[in-house]
Amino acid sequence: MFKIALFGAGRIGKIHAANISAHPGLTLSHVVDVDAGAAAALADAHGAAASDVESVLGDASVDAILVATSTDTHLDLTVRAHDAGKYVFCEKPVDLDLKRALAAAAKLDAARIFVGFNRRFDPNFAALKAKIGSAGLGALETLQITSNDPAPPPVSYVRTSGGLFADMTIHDFDMARFLLGEEVSEVFAWGSSLVDPAIGEAGDIDTARILLKTATGKLCVIANSRRSGFGYDQRIEAFCAGGMVTAGNMSETTVQVWSESGPQGAMFQNFFLERYAAAFRHEIAHFADVLAGRAQPLVTFRDGVAALALATAARASLLSGQAEDVPPVG
Repeated sequence: MFKIALFGAGRIGKIHAANISAHPGLTLSHVVDVDAGAAAALADAHGAAASDVESVLGDASVDAILVATSTDTHLDLTVRAHDAGKYVFCEKPVDLDLKRALAAAAKLDAARIFVGFNRRFDPNFAALKAKIGSAGLGALETLQITSNDPAPPPVSYVRTSGGLFADMTIHDFDMARFLLGEEVSEVFAWGSSLVDPAIGEAGDIDTARILLKTATGKLCVIANSRRSGFGYDQRIEAFCAGGMVTAGNMSETTVQVWSESGPQGAMFQNFFLERYAAAFRHEIAHFADVLAGRAQPLVTFRDGVAALALATAARASLLSGQAEDVPPVG
């Protein structure tokens, strides 16, 4: 049994706590949060101890730290956990400052670090990835990634999130790299505040279209909105030399009614908590395999930096109105 200490008792922390507790090879030993009451409640729910950062880092029995705190603390806590000799699972993004992340990459990329881009572990997207390049389909040429939230977050969240590209689109940037199979060299981004004027007043956008281009000419279009109007909209279309492979939205049920008034089906799953429940479970299972030496991390710190580089280039393109080169991250 590997002992995992969880930093962060918020929404994502609760998901990870439940999945750690449910895994036969892992045990949740500690929960740490700036809100002591939240840490105590989550710890009690899973038979763990509420603690503090210093005590956990100094506890030789703790094998790994899962960092699910606010984004602006991710990098510092990851470095401290690494320096304490712990394996680290860091939620996305690794930081909001590309220069800081690049400076840490030389130290952390070869270290025992795993970054939580859970969509790589979604069974549907994993199956789509496996089909690319297969007999009949051939090489990938272009991608279309659609990711629309059902409703915008509070403006208070937007102000500290790092913006749409670093907070929301960063998942799509990682999926683009994962599916394209090569690095993106250029980014062009358009964005608007169409959903909530308060988001624009906070200096962010809520609607975007981003075009990615690789050195070999492969193209990817990412479509984002903070509001779909019909549920959590998560779709990928991969256009290959011999055909197309797609992964569509998930409905709450597969039941459909057909009548004279037309077809009626269930609503799409409402948010990421439902849509990516299996992905979060598979992600923790992969982390357990990494800890046991049965696998190498599918997502490294360098992958986290590469996704942040795309988010940074997209923001620069939005401001300049021109395509921006993506700096190499190693």
